[in-house]
Amino acid sequence: MPILEEDKDLKDALQKCRTVCVVGISPDPFKPSHFVSEVLQSHGFKLYLVNPKCAGLTILGEKVYASMQDIPDAIDIVDVFRSPPAVPALAEEARRKGFRIFWMQPGTESPETIKELDEEGYGVVAGRCMKVESNRLL
Repeated sequence: MPILEEDKDLKDALQKCRTVCVVGISPDPFKPSHFVSEVLQSHGFKLYLVNPKCAGLTILGEKVYASMQDIPDAIDIVDVFRSPPAVPALAEEARRKGFRIFWMQPGTESPETIKELDEEGYGVVAGRCMKVESNRLL
């Protein structure tokens, strides 16, 4: 799966990939990770939330996990809300868990991670908001 940039490819991915692991979820409703997740829920995505500082809490009615490895089910999309220096380690954790698309929200992009995941055949979205694209394409 290539770097996803075309509308038709993004729409296809959003329609087929229905489980999303939100990495960096915040309990603060004014933080992007929170309100983006709320919109994703409204579009019918099944969310798995990850934030080690909030592990065990419930946000948006979903349990928060300490890591991707703690999620009991398969995930399609890893939606990243962390700073670029944290992204390579998150990509490594995602590889161990298994996923189809690694989605880096605006401001979270790691050029080295984009290149590596693309070369390894993973789907990659960088610099686009999953909320915006879901609202626009679904």
